[in-house]
Amino acid sequence: MEGHVFPNPVDTESYMVMLCYKNGSLAREDIRNHYAEKSWDVFNKYLQQTPPLNGGRLGFYYKDFEILPPLPVGFHRYILENFSGDSLDGIKEQEVQEFDPPSEVRAIVEGQLLSKRAHAERFGMPSPPKRIIATGGASANNSILSLIASIFGCDVYTVQQPDSASLGAALRAAHGWLCNKKGSFVPISSMYMNKMDKTSLNCKLAATAGDQKLVAKYATLMKKRIEIENRLVEKLGRL
Repeated sequence: MEGHVFPNPVDTESYMVMLCYKNGSLAREDIRNHYAEKSWDVFNKYLQQTPPLNGGRLGFYYKDFEILPPLPVGFHRYILENFSGDSLDGIKEQEVQEFDPPSEVRAIVEGQLLSKRAHAERFGMPSPPKRIIATGGASANNSILSLIASIFGCDVYTVQQPDSASLGAALRAAHGWLCNKKGSFVPISSMYMNKMDKTSLNCKLAATAGDQKLVAKYATLMKKRIEIENRLVEKLGRL
């Protein structure tokens, strides 16, 4: 396992796990440029018209050296023959050079999310989690949000302020100012308790939890992905 566990600086009974990935939005943008006419509209259309599980197509897209898993630049594509999602028994994998454009789009999004689910579960995330709060630029993409709900099996929320890093920095600054004004430590929750709906912290439901049978099938696909990922790490590692 590779990741970070941080104690909460303002709540002694809480902690945060952070998993770092380098190939995120820029890797998706690269696939968009090569296979979706450089258009997010086409990218989303392909994502919507391809079936869940992508016909057993698994893609590993590393435009830059990846952090988790620790792998060098490279692109690896596999087709799982006769994969239905119910079992891995009798499944044969075939490595290929390329998928058709719609399958490439679904492969990168499904692959990134399956990787996140697998590594988060290794760190103790329950399956399904209680909820997911999506932030950042991709949180404005409803097609990706729906796929998150399908793979993780929980409701997905977004916040009014998608740039969560700047929001967090502002909250910490405000909390420090408040503690200084009071002359003692005060819980950070006092800043927004009972008035969450009036702040940028307010969350809105963006996608409802996916069908649990499909979630279970994604779990089967996830196991195969991690199996292949482990082989790639053993073979290639980080050069």
